[in-house]
Amino acid sequence: MSQVDTENLSSAQTPVNDDLQAKTENNEQPLAKHDTVHKLIAKRPASKYLGVAIECLLVAFGGFVFGWDTGTIGGFTNMSDYKDRFGSRHSDGTAYLSNVRTGLLVSIFNIGCAIGGLTLARSGDMYGRKNGLIITLIVYIIGIIIQIASVSKWYQYFIGRIISGLGVGSIAVLCPMFIAEASPRQVRGVLVTSYQLMITLGIFLGYCTNYGTKSYSNSVQWRVPLGLCFAWALLMIWGLTFMPESPRYLCKVGRIDDAKKSISKVNKVPLDDPFVDSEIDVIMAGIEREKLAGNASWKELFVGKPRIFYRVFMGVMMQSLQQLTGDNYFFYYGTTIFTAVGLSDSFETSIILGLVNLVSTFISFYVIGRFTRRQALMWGSAGMVACLVVYASVGVTRLWPNGYSAGTTSKGAGNCMIVFACFFIVCFATTWGPGVYVVISETFPLRIRQKGMAVATAANWIWGFLISFFTPFITTDIHFAYGYVFMGCLVFSWFFVGSIVYETKDLSLEDVDILYSSSVKPWNSTAWVRERIANSEKTEQEKSVQEKSSETENENANESV
Repeated sequence: MSQVDTENLSSAQTPVNDDLQAKTENNEQPLAKHDTVHKLIAKRPASKYLGVAIECLLVAFGGFVFGWDTGTIGGFTNMSDYKDRFGSRHSDGTAYLSNVRTGLLVSIFNIGCAIGGLTLARSGDMYGRKNGLIITLIVYIIGIIIQIASVSKWYQYFIGRIISGLGVGSIAVLCPMFIAEASPRQVRGVLVTSYQLMITLGIFLGYCTNYGTKSYSNSVQWRVPLGLCFAWALLMIWGLTFMPESPRYLCKVGRIDDAKKSISKVNKVPLDDPFVDSEIDVIMAGIEREKLAGNASWKELFVGKPRIFYRVFMGVMMQSLQQLTGDNYFFYYGTTIFTAVGLSDSFETSIILGLVNLVSTFISFYVIGRFTRRQALMWGSAGMVACLVVYASVGVTRLWPNGYSAGTTSKGAGNCMIVFACFFIVCFATTWGPGVYVVISETFPLRIRQKGMAVATAANWIWGFLISFFTPFITTDIHFAYGYVFMGCLVFSWFFVGSIVYETKDLSLEDVDILYSSSVKPWNSTAWVRERIANSEKTEQEKSVQEKSSETENENANESV
């Protein structure tokens, strides 16, 4: 990720840039002094922040918890002991999971996440980011205990899935927020993005664990992967003990001295360093501005200006379309899909998909930093359409050469489908996977950002529920023609991004508001952004020349004296 992009991602997560401008306009702090302090900090090598980076990665481990569930649950539904305990029986006594039960056990987690993100995440504002996350993890552990304790009643496991979903939904809100507010400005963008990386790592290792336990014939098959969730939760709680509380939260509740200690610790500077006071002033300016503006109501999502409803609509659609790409079709039902293509061990193929997803996420740092938001998303849509055309067409026309009822499959067709499934994952993980979260974080103004992002993210969870619930029914009826459904959604996403989504890369939050206030069309926004940045750079150069000239005059005056 480029330095400019990293800074913008940081400003999208925290109110630093807007707060600084507000404070400067009120003549409370000279901008030149603030810039000088931060330029000195920016020159420090990133290696100086290794300790706090490790601590932030332990917080980002919350993404691993979500990814672990995604990677393991699809394998559970294909394990013999799991079906014996929670499934139904055929007339011959063999166990199976009906489409309804499979859909509920897999998808209800998303409903819990949606509710948790809107409700339980408020504990971060009420009790602090650290305590809020600890409360969330306790709720998550309770849900895991209920699942592990399930013996034969599927609805007990079902209830446990809902409760653990509450925890994960809250984690998805609090972890990126905590990292953004507590991490050093120089490495903030990379550390926030590490949350997405942890998700993909969790998916991959979840697949690997399923592969390691599938050979057992008892509850070890699924209870061991579930039991490891305790280890992840405890590791995260242990990591939180080393993290200082968010300085922004501490300032908000009036604990200024504690906030200074937090800033001093994460930035590796003495407590009396000018940078600490400078950062405190910036945070307090933002808090004062929020107090003057009052609490934003839900009504503002519909009537707020500039064009707030437009932005909310775009955010909801972007999060919905991320699910409608079909990524969870592969992640949640990977083992089921590849059993259908005739593989002797579909768990191995799931591991391949997880590894491709993990490696591609590293590539996404370059893609998101190098290309504009619109370019990345549109090229991603086009690439996934091409992959699904081949995947679905081969599955419909070549996988069963003697007809579906015959049951025999073509190995060559199956291998082809696996290859294009991997290509699909590469396209998704490098563009739409991280890209949607970046766009949404850069779109909403500070005043309604929490509510706007909560609504958009809830749309993502709800679509995740619908897709994972109905997938067993749809694939039973139309098999791999289901890929054409996602292909149609991706074609729509290409046109949606081209005609609705504005380019926000390298813009400050203030510039984003100016962009939406203007009459610029979305397809012309990239040129507008380039012109805006060019003018800004020109202004900075003129400022630099004036500062150097002023310094020269002062030096000459001192020499004369």
